[in-house]
Formats: sequence, C-alpha cells, structure tokens
Amino acid sequence: MTAKKKRTSSNPPPVAKRKRPTKPPTAVTAPPAVPTKLSALDAAARVLRESGQPMSCPELIEQMAAKGYWTSPQGKTPAATLYAALAREVKVKGAASRFVKTGPGRFAAREGADA
Repeated sequence: MTAKKKRTSSNPPPVAKRKRPTKPPTAVTAPPAVPTKLSALDAAARVLRESGQPMSCPELIEQMAAKGYWTSPQGKTPAATLYAALAREVKVKGAASRFVKTGPGRFAAREGADA
C-alpha cells in the first residue's frame, strides 16, 4: 500500500508585519504664535465680558464683527445660529456655562466664568 500525501491548505498562515524602527524624538521648537480664529461662542463670550452688560444676538454679531473677533461665513441668519448655540450651552452646561440668559433673547457673561 502506498502512503498518502499530506494535504496542504491553500491559504498560507498570515505573516506578522514588522514594525518600522521609530526615530528618537528631536527637540521641537514651538511655532511662532499665530493668532487663531475664535469660534462664534468664544467671540461672544469675549464681547460680553468686555461690555459687562447683557446683549441680544444681533448686537453681539455686530460687536464681534466690529472688533474683528468673528465674522459670519456668509450665513443668512447668523444671529439665529448664535442664539441656538448660546441657548444650548446654557441648557447643557448649566452652572458651568460661560453665559446666563437674562431675558428673552438676551445673554450676559456669567460672573466668574473663565473663558
């Protein structure tokens, strides 16, 4: 009787990938300070802190653009978008929010809020 040949599988076992050697970290210097663009909420917080009084969203949009903090990227209703963002932060963060709603459509900076 003849010996049967052992069957080999058609799929070879997976080969482990070799890791590339990592380069040692080099001394990295910080890039020069580039003024970053503020978000609409950050700009609104800054304007409200500087003014110290409650403002409506159209007033905020006007002041943010006048001071160069933020301009609308050609949106049709930037005041409505800002209002929604301010209201959402007040509702979600509660006492940790940077803003407080003082009346219908008016917001002020929260006392002692760091932003």
